[in-house]
Amino acid sequence: MSDNEKRWGFLPDEILTHIFHCLPIKSIIVCTFVSKTWKSLIKNPTFISTHLRHSHKNLLLFRLPTQPFEMFGTIPTGDREVYTLLHDDDDDDDFTKQQQHTRLDFPFHGPDLESHCPVFRVVDTCDGLLCLSDDLITYIDIFYLWNPCVRKILQLPYPNVTFGTHGGFDASLVFGFDPKTNDYKMVRVVTLVDTLDLRKDRPKVEVYSLFTNKWRMVKASLVPRCVLDGRAPQAFVNGALHWHVFTRVDDGSFHHFVLVFDLGDEVFSEMQLPQLPAYTYERMRLYSPISTCRNSIAFFHQDYYSHCLDIWVMKQYGVVSSWTKALSLTMTCQGGFLSRDYIRRAVGFTRSGKIVLDMGGGHLVLQDLETKESKDLGIIGYKYNFVDAYVESLILLDKAANGVVTY
Repeated sequence: MSDNEKRWGFLPDEILTHIFHCLPIKSIIVCTFVSKTWKSLIKNPTFISTHLRHSHKNLLLFRLPTQPFEMFGTIPTGDREVYTLLHDDDDDDDFTKQQQHTRLDFPFHGPDLESHCPVFRVVDTCDGLLCLSDDLITYIDIFYLWNPCVRKILQLPYPNVTFGTHGGFDASLVFGFDPKTNDYKMVRVVTLVDTLDLRKDRPKVEVYSLFTNKWRMVKASLVPRCVLDGRAPQAFVNGALHWHVFTRVDDGSFHHFVLVFDLGDEVFSEMQLPQLPAYTYERMRLYSPISTCRNSIAFFHQDYYSHCLDIWVMKQYGVVSSWTKALSLTMTCQGGFLSRDYIRRAVGFTRSGKIVLDMGGGHLVLQDLETKESKDLGIIGYKYNFVDAYVESLILLDKAANGVVTY
């Protein structure tokens, strides 16, 4: 028995657990090196789960550029990516004074990138895990689950549907937690583009499970030729994943709806969107992602034809009649696209329900949906930036095998 075990071994596990819950994650990691007993306790899945419930939740995750040209939409490379956490404190009236909580060490830097230069986007975050996809510029199909707090990253196995197996495709990814099986899952909806009759092509669906570290195909009762924006943000709410989807109907118009996938039952359903104009082919070009707003979903209806950005919030999840237009903004201004008055797109919500807007020149602005007040965050964004509520966790700390790498 080591000296540390002799010194601290008299403390019951209940007291140790309470003490560990009060410590910052970096200190908890240090404690795993104190004794085998502590290491076993901290890496126990039950402790990791209970720690998550006690973890600091008032954080915002930002994925930001480090090169000036990136804010104009040039695709960044992995060695220039910056991830940082900021405090999201409702008690602070001046959000611009929020201090940086920490800057996250990105695991892909330096000479190791010479053979392969990944270009990542953040698919989503859930319980401290970042789901990264290296699919911005080509059919690479490399995915990672990354927990920066414990400095662990897992490269997922290759999916079943790839360019090599099925030819060209469009794919949409969503990531979330299945409370029924206590498992983290990624869902990939793939629409093939090399079929002879696109109208009859039903998307293929595969699900990745962190528990099994495997992909498997799922039978999906989707309508033919569902169109999902593979790059637009999606939403994980109430144990289900949500996409904005549209499909062509017989009269040539497009039927828009929210596609819902229950992670526990692994079945699809549809949810109606708020009443919108009937879109013809000429007005089809939309950037209208689904986002998470508190415990429900929001719909960013960004119509480039009318130059309007409408932000709809479902006040009561699952109740179609509760869709409410929370904000309506004009996307044009006399100052041009570099003006801070020019709205490029809505990026995401804070945990308290405020929305982050990407303005001209890449400036990020926080907008309160209730008071309509806006505040400059003092942050320059770019086309591939990402903002989401974040919680620190110990997820992946107990995954010593199955390809999890500590950096």
